[in-house]
Amino acid sequence: MVDHVKKNKRLVTSPRINKVSLLRRFSAWTHQHYDQIISSFLALWKTPLATFMTVLVLGIALSFPSVFHVFYKNIERVTAQWDRASEISLFLEKDISEKRIQVLINKLGMYDDIASITYISSYQALEEFKEMSGFSKALSYLDENPLPAVLVVIPNNESMDIVSSKLLVEKLKNEQEVNLVRLDLDWIEKVQAIVALLVDIVVTVALLLLISILLIMSNTIRLNILNQRTEIEVLQLVGATNNFIRRPFLYAGAWYGFLGGVIAWLLTSVLVFALEQGVLNLMRLYQVQFEIAFLNINETLLLLGVSTTLGLLTSYVSVKQYLYKISPR
Repeated sequence: MVDHVKKNKRLVTSPRINKVSLLRRFSAWTHQHYDQIISSFLALWKTPLATFMTVLVLGIALSFPSVFHVFYKNIERVTAQWDRASEISLFLEKDISEKRIQVLINKLGMYDDIASITYISSYQALEEFKEMSGFSKALSYLDENPLPAVLVVIPNNESMDIVSSKLLVEKLKNEQEVNLVRLDLDWIEKVQAIVALLVDIVVTVALLLLISILLIMSNTIRLNILNQRTEIEVLQLVGATNNFIRRPFLYAGAWYGFLGGVIAWLLTSVLVFALEQGVLNLMRLYQVQFEIAFLNINETLLLLGVSTTLGLLTSYVSVKQYLYKISPR
């Protein structure tokens, strides 16, 4: 009876014992990883100059795609203000009567893709030209007004993109009273083509820099492994697993990548702040209200995450390759 009770007691307490054992193992595992993370970081600074130079090179390489991302993001914000047709100018026939002009205005007002229409008479156009050109005295000697009347058409929000605006222009050209339709969007398409070309160039250069980053980090981890070859052999002799030996080098690679990402973020910040005033002055010349957009929190975390992951993966490949060369198991 007593033995039966003891047996049942062991059966009841066994899951609790297993749970406590798992918790202890998990606690020991996390403590071990924490110690190796800290020790791998401190080990980097046993050779501070070499570590700083490596991190600086990685930061410079990573800052190039980071700076271009900021540049491209701001270019998109600027062109977003330009690639929408704010107005379309309709230059009317020279001898058109005011009555026909009013009929045309009423007709255009029925277009679904037109938000508003502003009429500028030939007299108003001449007066504005005198003020803007500074040739008011010379223009006063003209026998007749050479400027036609103009209708300024503002498309609605759905028709302000380039494709829709061009379709609207084609419809407006069919109006008999219209002599010329002016929509200045060709230069915007050229700018977009140039930006697309720059994107392709920078992506290619970024890939080359990525390869250089992988080679730099691979060589750095390899040197660390060779410098600690004696320690690795001793650990293997006392029964340490490859995972235990490999882990500090993986964390060291992650630290290299993370610190390189931090340097890249700092270099990007310095460059953007240095160019900020010049860019704002340029935008004022084009009468564009603009504020430079920098890396936001998500983009900063992405930069650090990518750089850390690159360091970790490069370290894993390097350790797997060179560790087994030292003592294959």
